[in-house]
Amino acid sequence: MESQDIKPRQPQDEHIVENKELNIWEALIPVIALVAMLAFNVFVYGDDALSGSNQFVLLLGAAVAAIVGYFNKVSFNQMIEEVAENIKSTSGAIIILLMVGALAGTWLISGIIPAMIYYGLQILNPTIFLAACVVICAIISIATGSSWTTSATVGIALIGIGEALGVSLGMTAGAVLSGAYFGDKMSPLSDTTNLAPAMAGGELFSHIKYMTLTTVPTIIVTLIVFIILGFTQNTEGAADTSTLINDIDKTFNISGWLFLVPIFVIFLIVKKTSPLVALLIGTLLGGVFALIFQPHIVAQIAGVETLTLESAYKGVMNAITVNTSIETDNETLKSLFAASGKGMSGMLGTIWLIICAMTFGGIMDAIGALSKISKALLSLASSTFGLFASTVASCLALNVTASDQYLALVVPGKMFKQAYEDKGLAPENLSRTLEDSGTVTSVLIPWNTCGAYQSGVLGVGVGEYFIYAIFNWLSPITTLIFAAFRIKIKMLTKKYS
Repeated sequence: MESQDIKPRQPQDEHIVENKELNIWEALIPVIALVAMLAFNVFVYGDDALSGSNQFVLLLGAAVAAIVGYFNKVSFNQMIEEVAENIKSTSGAIIILLMVGALAGTWLISGIIPAMIYYGLQILNPTIFLAACVVICAIISIATGSSWTTSATVGIALIGIGEALGVSLGMTAGAVLSGAYFGDKMSPLSDTTNLAPAMAGGELFSHIKYMTLTTVPTIIVTLIVFIILGFTQNTEGAADTSTLINDIDKTFNISGWLFLVPIFVIFLIVKKTSPLVALLIGTLLGGVFALIFQPHIVAQIAGVETLTLESAYKGVMNAITVNTSIETDNETLKSLFAASGKGMSGMLGTIWLIICAMTFGGIMDAIGALSKISKALLSLASSTFGLFASTVASCLALNVTASDQYLALVVPGKMFKQAYEDKGLAPENLSRTLEDSGTVTSVLIPWNTCGAYQSGVLGVGVGEYFIYAIFNWLSPITTLIFAAFRIKIKMLTKKYS
């Protein structure tokens, strides 16, 4: 997944379950039930819905799907097997989440994240901050091929800087994600950028080149909006940045040498080192740098005055595994650091959400509902625009129902490939539409693996950043505009296998 940082299941190994006993209305029953239950749950719990109640609602939605499957001759064992396969497919993402929590913990106590905030506060001001977030994250994401890595490194620091500058957390997260998904989507290192043309029958670099037609205008509009928002920022309630800078300097030994760790991690990712290996190395280096640059912080975390081998181990291990707090008289600073020092335990709520979402998606797949919904959308595609619109709708539906970004590319890719060929459309049209609507919108669904990950890492709910993730929701609209006015629609000129 472009954002999961893990190798996707091979497209040829993906299976799409069909069930002739099931009709479209029965397939939609679990979706309607889930949306209704989630809407009521969010109404009752508000921002606290992701603390656990939404997870149980997803299991209730899975139960509704299982009942529909039972009445359509799908055995309980079949459903459980598909759930097991779904959860298995997210095992890499779950381990990455744990490693991101560990990395954030050691990067906090080593002074890496505080150093990013320290220098960022001196360079960035509220007027240019949001646009700068987009550009910085786009560059990092193009280099690494991953929006997940971008969020876990510079994204966390930018959230802290934005909060200190008095910028809305939702705006900052939206800018971070807009840049991260632009870079990720356009990077040849991204696995969804490789997966989309593989499913459509196209070629990687032809796919990337064709994507620029819709992606570049979308990111330009996004940047313009964030530049305008920058000029409208009211920073009256912002923290005194000079005081914050001084207090960071008093709390940590700030040095440019600390940036060696994030630079090395990004270098490893660019060199196609396994993201899990890169994150583990980044975590361990963070622990080493903590002992070198911030021994007093490690001692504080361990609850001792003088470091010994045992207390040094305990301090670093606590930062990796559990919530840690840095003692400081500056309440704003304490709040900024608390968001970073979650450790592995701080990611358990997000992992819980992913497992429950995969349970719902697995049963929906097992009973044949995903296939039925995609086929119903395909049947509406009588015109060229209808075909593009049906593809977009199918990707969005799969992101909501399957909760998995890969399936949002694989299922519509397989279903729609022949239809595009029959209309004489080059495979780049399908692969671009898959990315414009499947890849980037996954982060807008709270229970999708991407939405759960990004909100967990950045500490900002999907509802808070949704409207500001401009690039993400504008991309499918742009692709539909291009289709409606037949702008740069590439026709089939040679036979693709």
